[in-house]
Amino acid sequence: MSLRFEELAWQETPLGEVSLRRRRDPALDVDIYEVKLGDEFLMSSLFPVAEIELAHLGLAAVTGDALTVVIGGLGLGYTAEAVLTHDRVASMTVVDALDAVIDWHQRELLPVSTPIVTDARTRLVHDDFFALMRRPPASDSLFDAILVDIDHSPRHLLNENSAGFYTASGIRQAAAHLEPGGAFALWSDDPPDDAYAALLGDVFHTVEAHVVSFANPLTGGTSSNTVYVASNVVRP
Repeated sequence: MSLRFEELAWQETPLGEVSLRRRRDPALDVDIYEVKLGDEFLMSSLFPVAEIELAHLGLAAVTGDALTVVIGGLGLGYTAEAVLTHDRVASMTVVDALDAVIDWHQRELLPVSTPIVTDARTRLVHDDFFALMRRPPASDSLFDAILVDIDHSPRHLLNENSAGFYTASGIRQAAAHLEPGGAFALWSDDPPDDAYAALLGDVFHTVEAHVVSFANPLTGGTSSNTVYVASNVVRP
């Protein structure tokens, strides 16, 4: 039986203190993995549904095989693990600004760490994803899908340095990293934002805001996240 509570890792980072902890919920009879930034809870393994759907919905918008995928934000790893269930994926690059998070998975501390780090298609990169998107892409380093799960939403950011990513120019810069016909998908903790969807629509031909609902055992009700999927770049 697991310990009732255990701090698995802790590290000081440029964003503050980041910690990974595991606690046993006797009512649900499950181990819950949580990430905190300072005193703020960032993510919980109780609610992986929308993170998983980010992978499935994003890849559903792309045709063809031997797909190249980049993920902005590793987190608890649910999006990355879901991407690897698709045989059409030839390579997956996951970019995270916190080397602590990459280290957790390399040490296989999380439930989905092992399938991620042992898959030959995986590449974990310690870098600023937003800075990467601002850089002009090389013609031989374009992606078929860009999946992003870093900030709480386009309006609620972990760090104001990422604000430009959600503007018209930021969306165009990200789109420039896509192959023709590629797809961009973004997780958000907020309900669909018409203003942000309109910005995506200025760059992409097709934009959908999927509301992903899931059971919330903490409230006994249902919660939801949003996954934006934009495809068919027309003005890169």
